[in-house]
Amino acid sequence: MKRIFTSIAFTLMLSFFAQAQTVTYAEHIAPIIYSHCTSCHRAGEIGPFSLSNYSEVKAQDGLVKYVTSIQYMPPWKADPTYQQYQKVNILSASEIHLISDWVTQGSVRGDPTLEPALPVFPTGSLVGVPDLTISFAKSHTIVGNNTDEYRYFVIPTGLTQDKDLIALEMRPGNTSMVHHALFWADTTGSAAAADAATPEYGYAGNTQQVLLGGNLNKQLPTYVPGQKPTVLSNGIAHRIKAGSDLQVQIHYAPSPVLTSDSSSFNLFFASTPATRYVKNHVMIPFFGTLVAPYTQFTIPANQKREFHGVYTMPENASMISTMPHMHRLGTNWKVYAVKPNGDTVPLVKIDSWDFNWQSNYDFKRMINLPQGTKIHAFAGYDNTTGNINNPNNPPQTITWGENTDEEMYWLPLQWVSYQAGDENIDLEPTGIQEINFYSIKNKLYPVYPNPTSNGVKAGFSLNDAGRINLKLYNLDGEVVSTLADNQMYMSGVHTVDIDLSHLASGVYALQLETRGERQIQRIVVAK
Repeated sequence: MKRIFTSIAFTLMLSFFAQAQTVTYAEHIAPIIYSHCTSCHRAGEIGPFSLSNYSEVKAQDGLVKYVTSIQYMPPWKADPTYQQYQKVNILSASEIHLISDWVTQGSVRGDPTLEPALPVFPTGSLVGVPDLTISFAKSHTIVGNNTDEYRYFVIPTGLTQDKDLIALEMRPGNTSMVHHALFWADTTGSAAAADAATPEYGYAGNTQQVLLGGNLNKQLPTYVPGQKPTVLSNGIAHRIKAGSDLQVQIHYAPSPVLTSDSSSFNLFFASTPATRYVKNHVMIPFFGTLVAPYTQFTIPANQKREFHGVYTMPENASMISTMPHMHRLGTNWKVYAVKPNGDTVPLVKIDSWDFNWQSNYDFKRMINLPQGTKIHAFAGYDNTTGNINNPNNPPQTITWGENTDEEMYWLPLQWVSYQAGDENIDLEPTGIQEINFYSIKNKLYPVYPNPTSNGVKAGFSLNDAGRINLKLYNLDGEVVSTLADNQMYMSGVHTVDIDLSHLASGVYALQLETRGERQIQRIVVAK
C-alpha cells in the first residue's frame, strides 16, 4: 500500500511541476512561429498580418491559439503519414499545446536574450535571387461584381537561348485577390495573338482553350498562396525555349469592389545543363479517364458522389509530384498507384479538402512506377445543403467547369524517365543550389569585404534551430569580439555586421560553433 501511495504522490508531483512550468515566447513560442509562420506572415508577404516579433505575435495571440488548435494553420492538407513530401509544414501536438499554454498563461515574453534571432528571409522572393524577373506590362482592373475571373496574361521572357528552369515563383501584386495561377511556356505566338485581339490587357480565355491548344500536358509549376515554390534538383528541370512567352492563367477571387493587380514572376535557371526534363499528364474527367459507376462528371443536386479515375503510365517513370485540385463541393482525395506486379504505392490522401488551401505535393524521394502502372484517383464531392461550402442554395446540378460555382477534377502528375537508383535520391534541397538559393547546411560563409579596414559582413546558415557561439579570435587565440554566446538561432541563413574599427592591423579568425562543430573564416584587417 505504501508503494502504491508513493507512486501516486510522485505522479501528482510530476503533474504539478509540468503544470507549473511557465511557457515563454523567448524560449518556447518564438522558435515555432519563426519556423512555421513568419515566412508568410511578414512585411511584403501574403499573410494578412506580421508575426516577426513578440509584440506582433502577442497582438494576435488569441487568433494564433485558435487557428493552430483546429489545425487550420499552418496550411497543410495532405496526410503526412500516407506518403513523404518535401516542405511539410505542420505543428506537432506538443507545439500546439505549447501555444495554447502560452496564451492561457498570459502570453509571457520571458528573457529577451533567450529569443532566437529572426531568420534572414530573401527580399522579393521566398527562395532566393532570381535569374530573371518579368512583370505585367500594365495593371489589370478587377471588376467588383462578386464573381470569379479567370484571366490569361502573356509576358514575353525575352530569352535569346534555351534555358533549364528549376523554379518559377509568382509575386502577386494583389495577394488578397490572386487565388491561384497556372503557367505554360508558349512558343507558337498564339497566346500573344489572343491577347492582341482584345482591347484590354490580357484576355478572358478558358481551360477548354488550353485543352484544344494541346498545352494540357505541358504545364509548368503552379502558384498557390502560402506555399514555397518547388526547387528542382539532381539535374531535373523544365525546358524553356528561346523566344518563349510565359502564358499565365490567374484565378481572381470574387470582389465586391473595384480593384487591380500587377504581378511579377521570378525565374530561376540551372547554371549547368539539365540531364532530365519533367514530363506531365493532367488527369481530367474526359477521354475515358473515369470508370464505373460514374463515367460522366455530373453531380446531381442533393447528392454526394465519388469519382474514380484511372491513368496508365506510358513508360518506366520516377514520379516527383502531384497537385489535386477541385472546388467548393470537393471533400476528399485519395490517389495511389498499382504496379503491374500488384504492389500498391500511396501517392496523396486529403481527408478534408479545403478550397482555400491548395498545394503542390512534391515527393521527398522519387517514386518508381514501371510502365503499365495504373494510377487510381478517387475524388469525393458533396452537393447537399449539409456542405457549408456549397455555392448554391438550394443545390443545383453541377458539371465540370473552371468557375468556383462549377466543379473540377484536376490532377497533374509529374515525373521523369526512370534511371537506376532514382529511389535513393532525396529530392529535398539540402544545400546551396546552382543559383543563389539559401542553404540549410551548417556553414560559415566567407566574409566581405576582405581585407577590410573598419568592418565586415558575415553570413552563416543552420540546418536546424540551435544555440551557437560566434566569436572573433586573434592569432594568439584570444577572444577579441563576441557576436553570439550560446545564443538561439533558427534554421536558415543569418547575417551579422562586425565592427573591426577598434582592432589593429593583422589576421583574425571568425569561428562559428554549433553542436560541437566548428568552422572558421579568416579576416584580414589592413589600416
